[in-house]
Amino acid sequence: MNKPSAGTMLGHPKGLFLLFGTEMWERFGYYGMRALLVLYLVDIAQNGGFGWTNADALSLYGTFTMMVYVTPLIGGWLADNYIGQRKAIIIGGIVMAAGYFTLGFPKSLINGMEESIFYLGLVLICAGNGLFKPNISTMVGDLYEDGDHRRDGAFTIFYMGINVGGALGPLITGFVAAEMGWQNGFIVASIGMVFSVLLQLALSKKYLGDIGVEPSAKLSLKQSESQTKEPLTRIERDRIKVIFIMSAFTIMFWAGFEQAGGLMNLFANEFTDRNLMGFELPASWFQSLNSIFIVICAPFIAMIWIKMGDKEPTSPIKFAMALFLLAVGFLFMVGAVLQQGGDVTVKTSMLWLIGAYFFHTLGELCLSPIGLSMVSKLAPLRLASLLMGIWFFFTAMANKVAGFVGSFIGEGAESANNAMSIFLGIAITATVSAVVMYLISGKLVDWMHGAEGEHHQDMDEKLEEEMAVTGAHEAMPEKHM
Repeated sequence: MNKPSAGTMLGHPKGLFLLFGTEMWERFGYYGMRALLVLYLVDIAQNGGFGWTNADALSLYGTFTMMVYVTPLIGGWLADNYIGQRKAIIIGGIVMAAGYFTLGFPKSLINGMEESIFYLGLVLICAGNGLFKPNISTMVGDLYEDGDHRRDGAFTIFYMGINVGGALGPLITGFVAAEMGWQNGFIVASIGMVFSVLLQLALSKKYLGDIGVEPSAKLSLKQSESQTKEPLTRIERDRIKVIFIMSAFTIMFWAGFEQAGGLMNLFANEFTDRNLMGFELPASWFQSLNSIFIVICAPFIAMIWIKMGDKEPTSPIKFAMALFLLAVGFLFMVGAVLQQGGDVTVKTSMLWLIGAYFFHTLGELCLSPIGLSMVSKLAPLRLASLLMGIWFFFTAMANKVAGFVGSFIGEGAESANNAMSIFLGIAITATVSAVVMYLISGKLVDWMHGAEGEHHQDMDEKLEEEMAVTGAHEAMPEKHM
């Protein structure tokens, strides 16, 4: 594979910053759309929405976000074996842009077919995401030779693009939707996706060279042919058990965390006092808090782990901490419901939501050594793709569970009591899960057989590694790293 020769910027290949911009605009579109989706579904028809019940909207949201994590498995396979990463990104981006545009199609022109067109838009977004998302991370890694010390730093820069897009998307699409209608908000998301595709079409040949052009399966054919099927060793079996157990616990964490775009989004819209100095903040703006908090907090969390040295908690302990912080976040939501006192006409302080998102983000950052990093460390090489797929499968299940749990919110006066039950129930379940994870953490570390707890990196390398996982909630593979 010919590496690009377009020079460097800040010590990195210029192609990195092309991929940064490509991913930033893609996340701008996705998070901008996601922030509007549930609010659009439950809004009354007179305001341009569908007037769905909270339960129906959250159920669909759970199915949609589940498919967002399933389709990359198919898209990654197609890119690896047939079309290559470069074409997959461009085709996927065009399909996603078409999906956002379809959501924003004027209802006056599709009278009687509104819901059919809406579903078509969601299908296009899922299909496009499947082609786009798993392949762009691959290309970041391919910019560097094996052993290049700049690679971790490159992913740090790349994931900052994710979070910049994730912060700007809800702010801009939310403002447009509030001022000009839902359809225009979706159109803005589509425009962001178009920018992403145009960057690739205009600049990829110059700044990426041959990277991503040829399917990776062809490039690794010789290596694949040399691999022989051997029975799993005891150590490999133990490590696989750890992957399955930790994957199962992710359902609890992400099912709570992903209430952000569903139930907590509705709570911000219906029950939160969003007035700030005479201006009413769009409910969708709160969806930017997670990305903002990641950018602010990630360096500090990374430095804390570094300062702890050999006393740094093991991955299972960090996971227990993440579940506990998730519970703390939902206690803030319990406080918001208590402020209502059973009266759904009472608007609660936005500080409750801000506090909840803050602790949820801290929990997410405590998951940094788990996720993809854990699977890549523990999975036998010949089963790495399969086990990564299983990790994604559990994440997809968690998103569906999130929608199912949130759908119990109900309508009108009953929603206050139901919200209390849901928030408190998640907090209790997360706390119990944290205790269980803590109690079994020692055994899990034993089953890792030395893959956990090594501290051979210097501080700069460790900081880059910890920072690089701030995009771990994207839960997409970083192949060829």
